Amino acid sequence: MSIPEVVREIITRNRSIYDCMKMDVINYTALAVKIQPEIEKILGNSVNLNTVVVAIKRYADSFETKEEMKEEPVLRNARLSLTDGIMDIKFSINDSNKIDPMMILERFSKITNNYEFFRLSDSFRFLTEDAEDIRQIFENISNKDDIFNTGLAKIRISIPTSQNQTDVVSYVAEVLHTNGIELENAFFSQDSITIILHEKDSSRAYDILHSDIMRT
Repeated sequence: MSIPEVVREIITRNRSIYDCMKMDVINYTALAVKIQPEIEKILGNSVNLNTVVVAIKRYADSFETKEEMKEEPVLRNARLSLTDGIMDIKFSINDSNKIDPMMILERFSKITNNYEFFRLSDSFRFLTEDAEDIRQIFENISNKDDIFNTGLAKIRISIPTSQNQTDVVSYVAEVLHTNGIELENAFFSQDSITIILHEKDSSRAYDILHSDIMRT
């Protein structure tokens, strides 16, 4: 990911920062100082503060055409799939010294094919069904109770490769926020975006996004 992409993702996931930027009531330099450590953690190397400021300003400038973007069919040709009963499993790179990620993938494949795997800069993430057999895979990790985040659902948004994924996430986050639904997380793959939210909100979120697609 590039610095502008990371900046957009961080801002999109932080609702308060996103709203302040949308209303043009935020200091770009102060925000850059705040999010610089997170950007460096994601990218795995140091970044120049001025570069972050420029990336923030460019993202803020994009809000000038926000109303026009709303009129465009952002979710045109998108396909949705909803899965309830999802567990978000996260363990750090340090934990991987105790348990081999490739071994986990092999054990996963023997239990279920309904999972997604993400390799981040400082951790590994699995999105999978909440099942006791899967929990047992991580029984050798000392802080295993801390790695499970339950009561979740995922909506997978498959989009054409020609469309900008970051714009889609920004649009989806705003549409759901307007309807009182907040995202827990969002993950990118080559041809889709997976958004994570609380299970209690999943059906309504799916209906809202599906209605949006049907209007395009």
